[in-house]
Amino acid sequence: MTDLTRRSLIAAGAAGAAGAALPALTPAFAQTPAGAPKPWGATPSKRLLAWHAREQYAFVHFSINTFTDREWGYGDESPTLFNPSDFDPDQIVAAAKAGGMRGIILTAKHHDGFCLWPTKLTEHCIRNSPYKNGRGDIVGEMERATRRAGLAFGLYLSPWDRNHPDYGRQGYIDYFRAQIVELCTRYGELFEFWFDGANGGDGYYGGARETRKIDAPVYYNWPSMIALVHQHQPMACTFDPLGADVRWVGNEDGIAGDPCWPTMPNHPYVQSEGNSGVRGAPLWWPAETDVSIRPGWFYHADEDAKVKDPQRLLRLYDESVGRGTNLNLNLPPDRTGQLHAHDVAVLKSFGDAQARTYATNLAQGAVARASHERGAAFAAARVLDGNRDTYWSSPDGVTTPSLTLDLPPGKPFDVIRLREYLPLGVRVTRFAVDLDEGQGWRQVAEHECISAQRIIRLPKPVTARRLRLRIVEAPACPAISEIALFRQAAPVPVAPVRSSDPTILAKQGWRIVAASGAGAEALIDNEAATRWTVPAPSAAAPAQVTIDLGATQMLAGFSLTPSRTVAKDTAPPRGYVCETSMDGKTWTPGAAGEFGNIAYALATQRVTFDTARRARFLRLSFAATAVPAGKLTVAEVGAFTVR
Repeated sequence: MTDLTRRSLIAAGAAGAAGAALPALTPAFAQTPAGAPKPWGATPSKRLLAWHAREQYAFVHFSINTFTDREWGYGDESPTLFNPSDFDPDQIVAAAKAGGMRGIILTAKHHDGFCLWPTKLTEHCIRNSPYKNGRGDIVGEMERATRRAGLAFGLYLSPWDRNHPDYGRQGYIDYFRAQIVELCTRYGELFEFWFDGANGGDGYYGGARETRKIDAPVYYNWPSMIALVHQHQPMACTFDPLGADVRWVGNEDGIAGDPCWPTMPNHPYVQSEGNSGVRGAPLWWPAETDVSIRPGWFYHADEDAKVKDPQRLLRLYDESVGRGTNLNLNLPPDRTGQLHAHDVAVLKSFGDAQARTYATNLAQGAVARASHERGAAFAAARVLDGNRDTYWSSPDGVTTPSLTLDLPPGKPFDVIRLREYLPLGVRVTRFAVDLDEGQGWRQVAEHECISAQRIIRLPKPVTARRLRLRIVEAPACPAISEIALFRQAAPVPVAPVRSSDPTILAKQGWRIVAASGAGAEALIDNEAATRWTVPAPSAAAPAQVTIDLGATQMLAGFSLTPSRTVAKDTAPPRGYVCETSMDGKTWTPGAAGEFGNIAYALATQRVTFDTARRARFLRLSFAATAVPAGKLTVAEVGAFTVR
């Protein structure tokens, strides 16, 4: 397999969290009020204004990989494997809605090429599965359930197709465009159309079983693909490549940069720019922050005990929505076709806490006054009227004004939310917030970028007499549409669960008998926060670890979990060689290959042997890091037996 990441293309070239309906997207005024400021810099399109207002929605990864226990399918999987025993789209959608999600994006086709709708364009689709005797349509069923719940619907279509025989040639482009048209014309209005960036590498390709490399921007001609989507779905925001409406945030951890500007340069995506955006750049290309509620994107039973808890989801909200991006939270159904009960409980706890938190704006009843006002239509009180389409502004020559709220007494708060009026662009470069709790002003926050939304969380609730927003730096007069205050409600704790997969081998009795660097015991301590780190290996000097399983086991494969701890100049392994032994002296090949998307998804990798075998010792060798780095690091190694 070639050196791929989930976003290799771009590197190369109606209830919400507050339990309220989406805000109005049409201006409150019949026309632009007299004396309004002129827009500054890039501004969002109509569809992007609607997209910004959604704030958070769910990804649903469900396909052949759910049944093969993989993250990336190779493309040679039989459609007969897809057979959910009790698919319930209403259960999935209800759980997402309970978590405050305002839409659903379904993976209609992942890299393996299997289509979840009954297309006639390929035989590698749900028509040839046992599900409903070949008469099912997962895309259609999810779309109808989503609309029943009052949520928006979107679709993911992988450009890479490891099944199609013509991938890499013109014939596949014709096929891919036909898929876009089918999905854009069969399933009603879409709010987003998601093109993944992983493209080109090894695959089945109709039996060729070879590696195919492409120049993705040239091969796909992305402007034509994006135009095709908008031809049929003018309000659907496209995701990923240069020219699309929405960009990748640069990681799959759910963390946007601070600041995270919605503007970008007009050149192919650069990951460091994608995470933070570029102040004053010419394109309005805002970030979407995608992350899974579990370590992987598809369901794996051995991750049942690794679901993010409600407190972590609160931090994700602050690190994504709270920095002006949209949160795309992945919820993977299991083999029944439903979300695991633990995931559902976590979503409900998170959603209930957020609904209680944002139900009441504690700034209501405050009196607003500003150092400067542009006129009555732009008075300081506009930040309190609950309308995103009105705003406070100062005269053109006053770019660093301040606004003070005299707050109602006895209302403690610990969350401050600010918004800019986006149709006029991102005008504030840096701002500060001060509080007066009876002893004079003290600064509690200073940041760059407000944009669609900036959430400031205080260490503990305060009861302040006054709040002051100071514009510290700006190229143009501000246009602030909201200052709101809230008290965070604590989520109900959700008890952790154990893995329900009986094939996962317990690590009691395991020990490291040899390793090419110290600290390898971290690989078998069942703690993903610890890690084994060694100098970057090479083919001539691979990193190697040998594990005594404590007793003879029937081994079906091994798993490797990369470290998710942010560390400079470290990376997970690119590929592996796995061997097994009964006595620790004579070794039998188990498997060899490369880990798909490991450097950026950082998900657990599962490798199945062609044939299960009895073994007591497991030896792993790594000859390179997945991306250039001075050190190799791994969090956990596991093993599994036959079902």
